[in-house]
This record gives sequence, C-alpha cells and structure tokens, in this order.
Amino acid sequence: MPLTSSLPCTLLLHGGSGRLHPAGTPFPQQTAYTDALTEAAQAGYAVLSKGGTSVEAVEASLRILEDSPLFNAGRGSVFSHAGVNEMDAALMDGATLRAGAVAGVRTVRNPISAARAVMERSSHVLLTGAGADEFAAEMGLATAAPEWFRVEARWQQWQALQQAEALAQAPSPSNLSTPKYGTVGAVALDQAGHLAAGTSTGGMLNKKYGRVGDSPLIGAGTYANHVCAVSGTGHGEFFIRHAVAHDIAALTEYRGLSVQQAAELVIHHKVAPAGGRGGVIVLDAQGNVAMPYSTEGMFWALVRADGRVETNICNMVIE
Repeated sequence: MPLTSSLPCTLLLHGGSGRLHPAGTPFPQQTAYTDALTEAAQAGYAVLSKGGTSVEAVEASLRILEDSPLFNAGRGSVFSHAGVNEMDAALMDGATLRAGAVAGVRTVRNPISAARAVMERSSHVLLTGAGADEFAAEMGLATAAPEWFRVEARWQQWQALQQAEALAQAPSPSNLSTPKYGTVGAVALDQAGHLAAGTSTGGMLNKKYGRVGDSPLIGAGTYANHVCAVSGTGHGEFFIRHAVAHDIAALTEYRGLSVQQAAELVIHHKVAPAGGRGGVIVLDAQGNVAMPYSTEGMFWALVRADGRVETNICNMVIE
C-alpha cells in the first residue's frame, strides 16, 4: 500500500569515491565540488518538493553532474584507449521495477536522460553503442560534438597514460588499487513513497574493446525496488561479480537488515576481501540512508524534508 504524501522526501547523491588529491596538500577545487554537489541536490529536491516523482528527481540531479567537467560522467568523462569518450548510464523505478540503460554512447549529452528514454519509450532495458546513440537522437534528446566532452585535464591524463604504456611503464594493478572513481549517482524517495536510483559514468580510463562496467547493469551498480534504492561507484568488475546493488536490496528485504548493515556487509565483507574497492549510496522507503565506502573517501550530498543540503568531500586524499 503506497505511503501517504505526508512522507518526507529525501534525495542522496554521490560524485565518486577514492583518491582525488595528494595526501597532506590543499584541495583547491573543494569549493567547486561542493557547489556542484549542492546544485545537483537542490535540483533534484526541487522536483520532489513540488510533488515530482523520484525518477524525475534522480534525472534532474544527474543531469547537473553530467554537465560538470569535475566528474567522470557526461562532459567530464575519461577517455578510452582509442581516445574517445564512451559513456554509460542507468535509471530504475523502484515502484514498477522498470529500468533503462545505455552503454558506450558517444554523442548523447546527458546519458541519464537516454537511460530514462529507454525505460519509458522502448520495450528494452539496455541499449549499447551506435544503436543507443541512434535511439537517443530519434527520441529528440540533446546531442553534443566530441569537443563538448573533451575536458583538457582528462585529455592530459589519457595522454600521460598512453606515453607510459609506450615506454612499457604503465602502472600495474597494484598501484591502481586506489584511484578516483568519478562515477555519479543518485537515489530518491518521493512524496508517494516511491524510490528510484540512477548512475552515470564515463567508465574506466583507457578502457579497451568496448568495456562496460557496472553502472548500466541493473543489479550491479544500480538497483531500486519498493524496499531501497542503490547506486554504486568503484571498480566495476567486482560490483558486477558480486551483484552489489541487488545484493544490498535483497539483504534488506529478505534478511531484514537495515540499509546501513546491508551496505556495510556487501562493501566491506564481500567486495573488499575479493579485492574490489568503491562505495555505495543507499536509501530506504522510510528515508534511512547509508553511504559506506572502502576507498579513502566518497563525495556525497544529502537533502531531507527541510531542504537543507549536507555535503561531504572529506577524506578524499590521494595521488
């Protein structure tokens, strides 16, 4: 039975986890990250406060972060081995279990909107590559030229790695264990008591062969039902193998664990021992939240019924 409209709406989003700047050094972009997270949270909450759906709120929040060059999603996406931006996104409606996702898109300005279009305007769940770009264009979604996605810092990052590979000095997996995962995600609870989750990413730096991570895979990096909504950020291969998002939801629904207990169990006692690093944001139907991570830190923003935005960009010490 749906909850009444008196239920306090809640929105929680993340901007990635892991390393961001050298340990012990100032963080010159701290204000920029705080402002971007705050703007995104306010955009999503504005939808909820006006009676909008959790799906609409998640999309509104993530479009803001996709348009920012600060995050590994949309405009700020990292470059693949071929020197192009290939983006993934997923959106799930917890009330109906409808879901939509795109993977490997190159021309869609806001992949999260393409994911929503797949969910609402197609008979499919996941579209990939050129087909997904073609579908988004047919749906009238905004497209962008490669120049829109080319952030200079990302380009320099890719060039440095290419040069290192050419010299057979590419970083080994051991010293790539704590990178910055800049994937963005959001979970929301609307006034009707319905949950939604969305995730958007540029994927792994220097990825090859059309690699797809966990973000667009329902149950891996993104999941929502009537119990809770989950969005992850981290080493995608491990999130896929452990079906992280769905596992958290299942532990909450079938074992009666709180979202905090379920999320910590999966992140710290399943994924971490296997060698995977990352974090999740989780929101349940009563407005309880969890945001555990096994990296040095995680960016998140939370806004509840009073409309006040709480942000976290602490503990982000890194390379």
